[in-house]
Amino acid sequence: MGPVELLHMSVFSQSFSPCGRFLAAGNNYGKIAIFSLSAALSPEASGPSHKPVLTFAAHEGPVFALLSTDCHLLSAGNGEVSAWSWTELVKKNVKPLWTKRPDYKSSLEIPEINAMIINPRDNSLVVGGGDNNIHILDLEHGDFKSVLQGHTDYIHCVSVREREGEILSGGEDGAVRIWDSRTGQSVHCIEVHKYESCARPQYGKWISCVTNDSDWMLCGGGPSLSLWHLRSLSPTSVFRLEGCQRQAVFHQDMILAVGDGPFVSHCLLGGEVKAQIPCTPRGLNTLQLNANSTEHRVLAAGGSSDHIDVFTNLSYRAFSLRF
Repeated sequence: MGPVELLHMSVFSQSFSPCGRFLAAGNNYGKIAIFSLSAALSPEASGPSHKPVLTFAAHEGPVFALLSTDCHLLSAGNGEVSAWSWTELVKKNVKPLWTKRPDYKSSLEIPEINAMIINPRDNSLVVGGGDNNIHILDLEHGDFKSVLQGHTDYIHCVSVREREGEILSGGEDGAVRIWDSRTGQSVHCIEVHKYESCARPQYGKWISCVTNDSDWMLCGGGPSLSLWHLRSLSPTSVFRLEGCQRQAVFHQDMILAVGDGPFVSHCLLGGEVKAQIPCTPRGLNTLQLNANSTEHRVLAAGGSSDHIDVFTNLSYRAFSLRF
């Protein structure tokens, strides 16, 4: 990859392997890199161990979403989802097991896929993107079985509320929609920008991140990052963070968030911003915790750079992987 490409690289997505020993990252050039965390974290780690063990062209257009199942890595490019075998990737075999395309109404424009999540309830893949719709892929039979319609602009983020059988989605139209995954009906629509405590008209109304932890939801983008109680559908805490937040996660009794700005924000559930830990990229798109692994428990953050910052301790960056 040339110096100009490196200069303009953005990392949009990450996913840890099911065993927790590898990290996959997707960039704006349609490439996926696989890093060995066990090599990078070993006491004798050197420069080469921070480089990918494998880099391959996966899609046309940016890889906005990556996700791991028990044995597969799922990746999304322009209008398509591909599955790769983790076992094969580790052996450097890069042949997709399958590639599926949702049934789009227009064949002229290929909508990008911005977000994917697994709904474990029925082993389906929830896909949201540029055609304003959510497409549900039945992973058992390998076909797209339903479409959830209601957003009026493209979808940035999706989340699953497993116990309730609900899907949450946020998009450019400023709405967070809650769907009944059994009926495909939209049961609630929250227009976050209409709540005075969250509104930031100077940034717009778009929702770029949504996630939930049973009865609690986090969402943000143009509006401030805010914590909502889903039973009462009201914001309980608003986090005063600069710029737009692109990803947020619940972690123990904290919320970790990234977006505009070269840092990971640590927030308390009550709304206080406790710390902002410096990162290499000027802005961040993706934050992932390697929760499945005790041995390789790290936090990885990527954004407008070819560097992916790795934190073994949440309060400082241990090292950077390089695409």
